[in-house]
Amino acid sequence: MVLAGAGQALRLARLPMPEFGPKEVLLRVCACGVCRTDLHIVDGELPSPRFPLILGHEIVGEVIARGGQVERVAVGQRVGVPWLGATCQKCRYCLGGRENLCDDPQFTGYTRNGGYAEYVAADERYCLSLPESYSDTELAPLLCAGLIGYRALVAAGEAKTIGIYGFGAAAHIIAQVASRQGRKIYAFTRPGDLRRQQFAMELGAAWAGDSAQSAPEPMDAAILFAPDGSLVPRALRQLVKGGTVVCAGIHMSDIPAFPYSILWGERVLRSVANLTRRDGEEFFAMARQDRIQTTVRTFPLESANDALAQVRTGDSPGAVVLTV
Repeated sequence: MVLAGAGQALRLARLPMPEFGPKEVLLRVCACGVCRTDLHIVDGELPSPRFPLILGHEIVGEVIARGGQVERVAVGQRVGVPWLGATCQKCRYCLGGRENLCDDPQFTGYTRNGGYAEYVAADERYCLSLPESYSDTELAPLLCAGLIGYRALVAAGEAKTIGIYGFGAAAHIIAQVASRQGRKIYAFTRPGDLRRQQFAMELGAAWAGDSAQSAPEPMDAAILFAPDGSLVPRALRQLVKGGTVVCAGIHMSDIPAFPYSILWGERVLRSVANLTRRDGEEFFAMARQDRIQTTVRTFPLESANDALAQVRTGDSPGAVVLTV
């Protein structure tokens, strides 16, 4: 399913088999998650995507061929391909263990073709080993919603009470993780979204309400998955001194002006950018030990436009996944 340019619908096309380099593998795509980042690309909200483009960066696939210098994965192995497709491995960020901030990165489904297709090429050094006990469709959302959620949770530090704004794919995964760690989760949804509030409670939230409401008590941290800048001052006002607001999306509307008093008291406002391979290794090691339940609605590949529309409206709780 090809995106020719911003603002356009994806179109079904038959393309040549992807070429792959000496350190790359060719994958038969089994499933690919549909992420809100894909919508930001379609809507022209992210700069300089590669057009024409095949979206998709939550890829579960089987290795069917590999380049001559591939060492880590074997033909027939199931692997995951996340958003971080490759890095330069030589800039100050890569050398300093922060490859998520690489100066010259490649991103799956953005600067290189992704998984809205039958086949995809991927750098084997950035493919992730996956737990065997999960199905393809269960795994797909973990490759971005899970990984970014995990990085955001780590950025929240030792917070014991955490507000989650925007209870979609990432939130429904990380709420389970945080609850199992003994943290108290407060879920904030769109006003009137009683269905999603009930969904949050079923996944372990201690309280659920809409984003205009206040939590039952001051919070140690807040994680914002919703791309709404107006939520930042709302979240800051509900933090204890020294608390943290983590903005976990790749795109957000402008943050309105707010008084310094709600930031003062050593409160922290920070963003989470991309992910590292280490995040993937840690997260999937945890997923092997303690099963994460993903709620998924599936669409066939040729219905990718319908799947994107479902993510846009937020009508389906949990995640949306293309099956190939």
